[in-house]
Amino acid sequence: MKKSGLLILTALSTLALAACSNGGADNQETDNTKKVGVLQVVEHDSLDTAYEGFKKGLAEGGYKEGENLTIDYQNAQNNQDNLKSMSEKLVKDQSDLVLGIGTPAAQSLANVTQDIPIVVTAVTDLVEAKLVDSNEQPGRNVTGTTDMVPDIKKQTDLLLSVIEQPKTIGIMYNAGESNSKIQADLAQEALEEAGVKVKTLTANTTNDVQQVTTSLAKDVDGIYIPTDNTFASAATVIGDVAKETKTPIVAGSIEQVEGGALATYGIDYASLGKQTGTMAAKILDGDAEPSDMSVEEADELKLYVNKEMAQALDIDPESIKEPK
Repeated sequence: MKKSGLLILTALSTLALAACSNGGADNQETDNTKKVGVLQVVEHDSLDTAYEGFKKGLAEGGYKEGENLTIDYQNAQNNQDNLKSMSEKLVKDQSDLVLGIGTPAAQSLANVTQDIPIVVTAVTDLVEAKLVDSNEQPGRNVTGTTDMVPDIKKQTDLLLSVIEQPKTIGIMYNAGESNSKIQADLAQEALEEAGVKVKTLTANTTNDVQQVTTSLAKDVDGIYIPTDNTFASAATVIGDVAKETKTPIVAGSIEQVEGGALATYGIDYASLGKQTGTMAAKILDGDAEPSDMSVEEADELKLYVNKEMAQALDIDPESIKEPK
């Protein structure tokens, strides 16, 4: 009886050890899964596309949802209170890395953590936004990609090239978006150097966009719109006004043109987001630190023409060429 009892105890001990071993394997597998938090300032095509590109970049870097990656996606719908509470949630949940899409989202995340790695995209000027010390050497827990077009003059030249004898060009943006003001100021400088007058109107919300576009279109030969979240969210409304008033519009991104502008030589946000995802994968691998990882510009700019809009404006789409 004693011998049998000893055998039973030994068997039970072996099973217990096996269970512990299996549990350890499960825990190890769980530990290998990375948690990424995402905060997007508002929903519109450019930023949505950047997010999809980000996931592709992560996947190519070895991190796939459902396998070794979980993503907590939050969209603030352009509400400052949402930005704050969602940022705090992503940090409290102990994300391994967080992504800020758009300048306000990036700033909100940076305000609540100096420890968790932050990558950002669709931010025009990371230095101006006080997210990094410099683009070459961020020096903090933040890095990422900028959607600043290296030469905005190429976009304004594109607009001037589709207008016969342009005299006055309009610029529209939300003055509350620092990224937009930077681009608008550069565009105004380039246009004035080209010898045309500039008229600028701003809108604080998407509800104001139709009225502002209609009013400006009456007084100008064409309109330039930077990569502005407010105006990008109302791209189709802008397109409707452009058709009605026969006003050519050059915008900062491909998605804005797809929504209703005429053309751009600008950012492909899918590609930009993918670049950001590649950077994030390196950080998750432990191969890089945000503080030492230079901010990147878009790998490529593209000429994109909305052929339907060109035809509505009686412009031959084939006549629109990449600016020199």
